[in-house]
Amino acid sequence: QVQLVESGGGSVQAGGSLRLSCAASGYRYNKRYCMGWFRQAPGKEREGVGLIDSTGWTAYTDSVKGRFTISKDNAMNILYLQMNSLEPEDTAMYLCAARDRTYCDRLLPTDFAYWGQGTQVNVSP
Repeated sequence: QVQLVESGGGSVQAGGSLRLSCAASGYRYNKRYCMGWFRQAPGKEREGVGLIDSTGWTAYTDSVKGRFTISKDNAMNILYLQMNSLEPEDTAMYLCAARDRTYCDRLLPTDFAYWGQGTQVNVSP
């Protein structure tokens, strides 16, 4: 059974940084995989933030390029999201997700089978 647990959220001022973590258990970290970070603000649809696959390839939505970085610690089965230069528009619940396929292609929530419970990020002006 795959379990994903996020942590690291909090409240920061605009321009600040946070690092989110996602601890994965029961997932094939030692094989080919695809994982992603998503976010959802109140009253808005869930949107993709970025993807990472087992080769270390990453992709990001335009609004976070150059500010956010996804990385992974395969030994510890942890996925990270480093967020710099945070803006009030980044305020949302952040969730990590994993595919039940061995590759990444689209940054769409419907492509992901496993989800964490989320961690809240609040960015004040």
